Amino acid sequence: MWIRASLGMLLTAAIGFGQGTNLQYELANMREDMRGLIQRVGELSLRVEQLERENEALRNSSKSAAESYATVSQLNDAVADLNRIVKAASASSKSEVLSQVNQKMSALAKQTNAAIDSLAKGMAQRPAVQTKFSDDFSQEGTSYTVQKGDTISSIAQKTGARMQDIINANKITDPTKVQVGQTLFIPASK
Repeated sequence: MWIRASLGMLLTAAIGFGQGTNLQYELANMREDMRGLIQRVGELSLRVEQLERENEALRNSSKSAAESYATVSQLNDAVADLNRIVKAASASSKSEVLSQVNQKMSALAKQTNAAIDSLAKGMAQRPAVQTKFSDDFSQEGTSYTVQKGDTISSIAQKTGARMQDIINANKITDPTKVQVGQTLFIPASK
């Protein structure tokens, strides 16, 4: 609109200053310039409309982007929630493990007590361990290598020696524990 008003003012000025042919020539040039300006203004208007549409599209996409991305605060809240869940699960798991350990420890304690009781009963039934040995046995005799299944009693029977003499001569503290391959001195009978 202002272009037409400007054109009108230019025409009026040109008529006042110029004369006939020169004036027509100037007027034709001005009209041509005016058409070029009108065309250029139309192109610029189209470009402005296109930029406004692109701007609106960018605003919409930024809004949807803001809605689809999490903020730092939201991420911190999510991490805090996960930490609480993990701690609760860990505490629950720890409680379960401790309960299982407690049950197994109780069972093991019962088994240990039963084994100790059994050993104590076995010790009560054994003869007292001999710690003093007599020298009242013959100093002459033979050696004997303990075989599988041998006991002090069976060795005494095989060799004709007294059981107590074999125990004293070899200083055997526990007559139930002779080992295969062990060499014993067997005193001769008196």
